[in-house]
Amino acid sequence: MFLAIAIAALTCLAMIMAVLFFPKIKIGGFSVASYWVITLIGAAALLTSGTVGIKSVGMALIANNAINPLKILVLFISMTILSIFLDEFGFFRYLANCALVRAGKSQMKLFVLLYATVSVLTVFTSNDIIILSFTPFVCYFAKNAHINPLPYLAAEFVAANTWSMALIIGNPTNIYLVTAAGGDFVSYMRVMLIPTLAAGIIACACLFILFRKKLSTPIEASPEEVIIEDKLLLWVGIIHLAVCTVILAVGSYIGIEMWLVSLVSVVSLFVWNLVISAVRRKKPSTLTACLKRAPWELIPFVISMFVIVEALGVTGVTGEIFKLLGDSQPVWKYGISSFLASNLINNIPMSVLFSSILADSAANTAAVYATVVGSNLGACLTPIGALAGIMWSSILREQNLKFGYVDFLKIGVSVAIPALVAALGALVLII
Repeated sequence: MFLAIAIAALTCLAMIMAVLFFPKIKIGGFSVASYWVITLIGAAALLTSGTVGIKSVGMALIANNAINPLKILVLFISMTILSIFLDEFGFFRYLANCALVRAGKSQMKLFVLLYATVSVLTVFTSNDIIILSFTPFVCYFAKNAHINPLPYLAAEFVAANTWSMALIIGNPTNIYLVTAAGGDFVSYMRVMLIPTLAAGIIACACLFILFRKKLSTPIEASPEEVIIEDKLLLWVGIIHLAVCTVILAVGSYIGIEMWLVSLVSVVSLFVWNLVISAVRRKKPSTLTACLKRAPWELIPFVISMFVIVEALGVTGVTGEIFKLLGDSQPVWKYGISSFLASNLINNIPMSVLFSSILADSAANTAAVYATVVGSNLGACLTPIGALAGIMWSSILREQNLKFGYVDFLKIGVSVAIPALVAALGALVLII
């Protein structure tokens, strides 16, 4: 047990240090994200030391059950590719520009419209893609309009990581936790819509109070026109995402697994794109861009964390954590502990760990959804809380915006904690 705890703790600590101080490992002209390399080394150490058996891990990876990490990865990466496809045609930038046009010269109106736009898009797409798409656009517009970008960047980031709770497809942590517990699209939506609404309203109110003075000055510049050049392929992408979402909603009633629905949707999207490109006698460059931007690094990261959690389970560590948390008041215990744990080890490793802990919980449903809340809102407390925070901070550095750990924490404490209380309170009333 001691060896498993030591390797897991050192791996998580090294991962956090890597995120903060050396996010990329460069070898010549090639670079990779350091966080998944470190977790891969930690998993390899556990396997080679015999703490967890290679055979047992292999059986878990091919097992035909909900907790199979490969199925979960297929679901998340497929849904992400559908969102990336839309982004490649400027769909998200176009909608953001529409919000700017409607706002006129009012920063307060722009703030509300941007928050609402990001919230709606996040519900049906992916919080990570929304952050990657909107952040450079907000920085560019704020610079040209001579306004402070911070209120809008905070609104975009908080909205993306709050409203991602609404549907199971909004965040990989939702997918992992709920599918591992045997949940489905519809049962998830029934439970999480009200807590998401409560957290979203409170978060918006807190942000508005926090930045109301900065939003009092008028906007000086006018937004530029954003034109979508290939409307046919854009509509192909929108239809595929819409149909995929509908089938995910009814899939549990007709016995279709979510990972298969999303995979078939992506394959169909690629076939349509290839056919249209062939008719036009053009290269399918959008597909190449989608494949390049897809979060493939999540595969070694999630599997490595799965191995680490398997080791903790085999040695009895997860059982001891379960005893410590217990079954009483699961919403508050698991919600708060997952919220804090996300900012110690990142929300994806936390979700893998808590999924294993929750396998022994008699109050499974309440604890699972409370952990979902913690995994999403935990991203808003510190930049370590989620991969979205890591990417967001990286983009701000590229834009020469100074926004450190303490700055992030100030907004996190002012917004994330009230939103957490609101979401968990609503969850208690529903479950």
